[in-house]
Amino acid sequence: MDLQIAGKRALVTGGNKGIGRAVADVLADEGCDLVLVARDKPVLEEVAQSIRTRCQVNVETIPADLSSEETVKKVAKEAGDIDILVNNAGAIPVGNLLKVDNGTWRNAWDLKVFGYISMCREIYPSMAARKSGVIVNIIGAAGESHPAAYIAGAAGNAALMGFTRSLAHGSHNDGIRVVGINPGGIATERQEMMARSRAEAQFGDPELWRDIYKSNPFGRAGTPDEIANTVAFFASPKSSYTSGTILTIDGGRE
Repeated sequence: MDLQIAGKRALVTGGNKGIGRAVADVLADEGCDLVLVARDKPVLEEVAQSIRTRCQVNVETIPADLSSEETVKKVAKEAGDIDILVNNAGAIPVGNLLKVDNGTWRNAWDLKVFGYISMCREIYPSMAARKSGVIVNIIGAAGESHPAAYIAGAAGNAALMGFTRSLAHGSHNDGIRVVGINPGGIATERQEMMARSRAEAQFGDPELWRDIYKSNPFGRAGTPDEIANTVAFFASPKSSYTSGTILTIDGGRE
């Protein structure tokens, strides 16, 4: 299926690994020019070069820590006009109320919560001026399931769900669609590391990390590509009446 987004300019935060890299790959395959943002400059450039070699698209990189509002403003200015914004950067630490201190909580939210909000604020005006644009927020299923052992992440994701829906309730007046995706149990590098740790604790062998996912729907974790393909569809004219929606992709976990 031709998603009709060839030639669009997409900004992907956290675009150097996991879901962000998969999103970059899929959008490039569809013919989008890319602006990739992440903190790790060498890995970011490696990803960009890989995409340039495979696809005939322009790929720019901006190494940056998006936990600072001033940095977000600089990135948005350097990126210029953007047709598709994919907010993806940030990983909030696990822990219950008593294990996550205020400093950890605030630092994590500066990137994952306020980073998303700030980037939307900076990119939105130019989209509105053109009466065209799509914002896709990669959030997280903990915003719906509210696990006690991931309280900072659950609360942050729930806040971003509310932000996404609220923004969408007015953005149609500016020709902008805003959607969210809540991945659950996706086999990213970070998730594999955590699964290996659990496998060593439970089974005495970190190489049995895939067994951690046997209780998941379909007996496995999801893949970054499964999230990325949905991002591309949401960003396309094939999904032109979709806004204010948050799609959970977790295999149907109860």
